[in-house]
Amino acid sequence: MRTTVLIRLALPALLCVSAGAQAQDASALRTRSLAATCANCHGTDGRAVEGSGVPGLAGLPAGYIVEQMKGFKAGTRQATVMHQLAKGYSDAQIEQLAAYFAGQKK
Repeated sequence: MRTTVLIRLALPALLCVSAGAQAQDASALRTRSLAATCANCHGTDGRAVEGSGVPGLAGLPAGYIVEQMKGFKAGTRQATVMHQLAKGYSDAQIEQLAAYFAGQKK
């Protein structure tokens, strides 16, 4: 009887924690999927191939990445294709990408 009461009391709390973890996992997965769109040029997780003319993004400061992406998006920073690609990202997505790449080891 006592175990049943404890389970009834603890279950809602565990479900809330589980739901929060799942939401966090889903958000992290969305961000990682978004970052994967950069891999063709900038390498997996932002680690460009050595000797590549394209810079790696891994470990760069988030503020720097945001500034550069917004420059591409506004057309104030010239590039071959980034000015076109950057227009496809919302400011929130740019912030997410910047945080993701800043958190990666070079």
